[in-house]
Amino acid sequence: MDELEGGIRRVTLPLPTRPGHVHAYLLPGEDGWIVVDSGVGTPDAKENWRRELEHAGGPVQAVFITHFHPDHVGAAADLHELTGAPVHQGALDYAQCELVWGNPAWSERLLDWFELHGAPHDVTEELVGQSSLYRPFIRYQRDPLLMREGERLDGWELVAAAGHADGQQCLLKNGVLIAADHLLDRITPTVGLWPASRPDPLGDYLAALDRTIELDPRIAFAGHGEPVTDPAGRARALKEHHRLRLEETVAALGPEPQTGYELSFPLFGDDLKPASRRFAIAETLSHAERLVLEGAARRQEDDGIVAYTAA
Repeated sequence: MDELEGGIRRVTLPLPTRPGHVHAYLLPGEDGWIVVDSGVGTPDAKENWRRELEHAGGPVQAVFITHFHPDHVGAAADLHELTGAPVHQGALDYAQCELVWGNPAWSERLLDWFELHGAPHDVTEELVGQSSLYRPFIRYQRDPLLMREGERLDGWELVAAAGHADGQQCLLKNGVLIAADHLLDRITPTVGLWPASRPDPLGDYLAALDRTIELDPRIAFAGHGEPVTDPAGRARALKEHHRLRLEETVAALGPEPQTGYELSFPLFGDDLKPASRRFAIAETLSHAERLVLEGAARRQEDDGIVAYTAA
């Protein structure tokens, strides 16, 4: 556990996959700690949290989940059972949490999605199998207290940060942004198009980065890696990254239709493990759809397969 400014504590929890860790945060509140994010719900998660909270001292007044990805929501129910504190989560984010983690048919829907975007059946099964590895370790809290952008939790303002996840919410107070996976210091957050997600996640993300620049927080504590000491500058750098990636996507397109699966190879390379290929396809799709909206690409569907050409 690391102590940060303003009495904030950072708890670093292990992950079995890259980047190998996730940060949760303890924010001092009027009646105890506000725990932000939970890590994965592994069998030892509750006991690990017991030790961390005993080390921190004092009660927990609330748990806040920034977004529904496994490393952020997976042990939310464990924290609730351990502390008795209510769990708060964004309304849209909880709806997607239920859709993905509370729906046994989601794997089949994901399989159909990758096949729709050109992945061969044997490859699709491997991609979906990778995505199912976390499912046994997702213990999200049913029926949390739902919150929306602009509301406050003990003085912390909720700031919507769509893109990496449609319903991701950050917390802002006194120039400090609890940024989750919206801003990362050395990693570019994944911005992908998935079944049931909003239709233009990259456009959402670019708008959220503009909002970060407008708010101009002094520091951002991220879900992975080190604190971001120039959040507005980092937001500008991420916008530039995606501008260049859009140019690369245009360059990779031609007159012959290409699926998202096919496009992911010139954009992300040939040598990717299934888990990485899964995210590469989703991110390729988010850029292709943005180009369609900008008029720089065309989308077509033929025989149940979606493909893209240059405009």
